[in-house]
Amino acid sequence: MTDPILRLENLSKRYSPDRPALFESLNLELRQGEYVAVMGESGVGKSTLLNLLAGLDRPDSGRVWLDGIELSNLDDDAATLLRRRAIGFVFQAFHVLPYLSVSENIALPLDLLAVSEPERGRRTRQMLQAVGLEASAARQARELSGGEAQRIAIARALVHRPRLVLADEPTGNLDARNAALTLALLRSQIKDNAGAGILITHSRAAADTADRILVLDAAGLNPVRSLA
Repeated sequence: MTDPILRLENLSKRYSPDRPALFESLNLELRQGEYVAVMGESGVGKSTLLNLLAGLDRPDSGRVWLDGIELSNLDDDAATLLRRRAIGFVFQAFHVLPYLSVSENIALPLDLLAVSEPERGRRTRQMLQAVGLEASAARQARELSGGEAQRIAIARALVHRPRLVLADEPTGNLDARNAALTLALLRSQIKDNAGAGILITHSRAAADTADRILVLDAAGLNPVRSLA
């Protein structure tokens, strides 16, 4: 069995000493190819959990490892470099840059990693094809629909082949058809190109596209079911 890409050990988080913990004693391992959905009521800390996994926030207790690197041991610069190299983010609000072309938006992570121009072009073309946007490569992102913008966001999150993909309510602003297409694309691309993925969602239909469903509450991450 391969070593876990992501490992949480007794993770706890609270925002003030006089308030109950958002959650405590979270434990989780994700290995190559695993894609899990995390559900839970509003305010339970799902987005906070993503911030902890990405090293954007620090737990009150417990530890997070990404590819064997403990995040709490990193200073801000090292954590930024690890995120840039090893994590891909997909957000509900897309966060595409409207006055850049589709290709330029997708290539941004490769620019930040100083990937060579030939390799940058090759990977960008591969992702354009994967998300079905070859014909729109030169168009400005502001000209595209919400569903197309979300496909750009997925391509951008995966173009640098991250070890971990974090998707925070990626279909919340989409209609049912585009939501289904986005979820299918996200799953297939995580399986094909990334190490592992976590989908944060309120939607059981969205969660059902993952391999496992976990529910986050103050007591931990509780399994709902696994796919055969």
